[in-house]
Amino acid sequence: MTAQVPATEPSSPGPELAKATHPNVAVVQGFIGSLMMLVGSLGVGWLSLASYDLRRNPVIMWLRFEPEGAVLSVFLLALGGMLLVRSWLRLGQRITSWGPESRPVVLKATIAWAAPMCVALPLFSRDVFAYIAQGLVMVSGLDPYKDGYSQISNYVQIGADDLWAQSPTPYGPIFLWLEELVVRATGGQPEYSILLFRVISLIGVALCVYYVPKLAELHNINPNRALWLTTANPLFLTTFIASIHNDALMIGLALAGLYLAATKRAIPGILLITLSIGIKPITLILLPFAGLMWAGKGASWPRRFLYWFMTAGISLGLLWILGIVNGLGFGWVSALSTPGSVWIWYAPVGFLGMLVATLGNALGLPGWTFADIVHTLGRVASLLIVFWQMFVGEYSRLVRRLALAFAAVVMLAPMIQSWYVVWLIPLFAVTGIRNDWQVKTLYLLVSFFMVYAISDQLDIWPYFDFSLTAARQIAAVIALGFALYLIFLDPKTKVLFRKKLTEPSPGELRVR
Repeated sequence: MTAQVPATEPSSPGPELAKATHPNVAVVQGFIGSLMMLVGSLGVGWLSLASYDLRRNPVIMWLRFEPEGAVLSVFLLALGGMLLVRSWLRLGQRITSWGPESRPVVLKATIAWAAPMCVALPLFSRDVFAYIAQGLVMVSGLDPYKDGYSQISNYVQIGADDLWAQSPTPYGPIFLWLEELVVRATGGQPEYSILLFRVISLIGVALCVYYVPKLAELHNINPNRALWLTTANPLFLTTFIASIHNDALMIGLALAGLYLAATKRAIPGILLITLSIGIKPITLILLPFAGLMWAGKGASWPRRFLYWFMTAGISLGLLWILGIVNGLGFGWVSALSTPGSVWIWYAPVGFLGMLVATLGNALGLPGWTFADIVHTLGRVASLLIVFWQMFVGEYSRLVRRLALAFAAVVMLAPMIQSWYVVWLIPLFAVTGIRNDWQVKTLYLLVSFFMVYAISDQLDIWPYFDFSLTAARQIAAVIALGFALYLIFLDPKTKVLFRKKLTEPSPGELRVR
């Protein structure tokens, strides 16, 4: 597919933007913010009980086991994370031309801001410890699609969250092999396992850095602005590097597969997308759109259905072979519901379900049964939107249609995690995020999820007066206060959140 996307001429920079030069200032400020997060992670990042050497380190002992150190860690983490948000916003303002000369600046920012996170303790999520525990399940010869890591005697000491201890893994066969490989290489030792899982995440990040500009160019979208919106994004960096989510590799492989499929290399593209599915099966959504790319522009309906069938046959056939090799078959299909078995208040469908449940219970009715119905209706609506995007729309907008289908699956689920949002950012960035309500929505989402992450999961020593509740309250006040400052008071960034933006993006090309 060679995209033929109508574009408008870039806007000229306004007077305020014309003065915003010296992008390295924003790069340095963001690096300082990332360093603050690194130091903060030593005190309130997740640390395994089995990490004996780190727990005996004098600096870490003071930061973790003394109230003053813990308070300092919370302060540095919250302030550093929000400083990184501001630096990202300011970098976009300071780059006065999104021409080729801006690419090295964006790459420099991405590397500088990511570097401290590469050696930080895991932040905002304990999933990496679940990866280790699931690797031990694999090494033990158990079936992770049937046996939760509660079968492993030391999973609490490893640091895995007890909430998912008896749940089947939601991951595909490729990632199960990676988990097993890491555990066999490290013997399950937490520090080295975390480093290897970070390397895996960095491979995914590198794939995103490489393929986001290429996909943007296919859609006549400025590749350097798309790269800034995606890989220099603090939510992208913290989610994929600081939190070490396997979604980094999933999305990196998916973008690589999409690019190959869009440039008439459909079979290699489908194979890469299948590898992405083998990390997390959610990227099954990409297959029908890859099939349409393979069928070609102007394909008849019989041809489209033929290529959908061939795409599914190649991908599912490979997954079937992988299931035979590992002896687990298609066990991941039944495990797909694991992440969706809970809800959260800020997800629109989750919030609506909560309201229905509360009202129903107040009336003496089975409120949570009604809430389950609401959640089911949300999932059904998302599937209808996916099918609509599959069948209706222009060929040149296939990736945009995919982005809208993926967004429906995410936004109409009862549970939305920050990394779910990060799945969507590159897909929308490469097909055009206009410098109006669209980019303002992205700014608000990034700010919200950074505030939420900073004030949510903190590893606080339970045996002194400074409680987890107090730590979260301090983190929330600092992060939320900083976010409100950026939106309403900061003379440099508040213009980005106004109803009518006064600083257009000079390198922007728009999708109609």
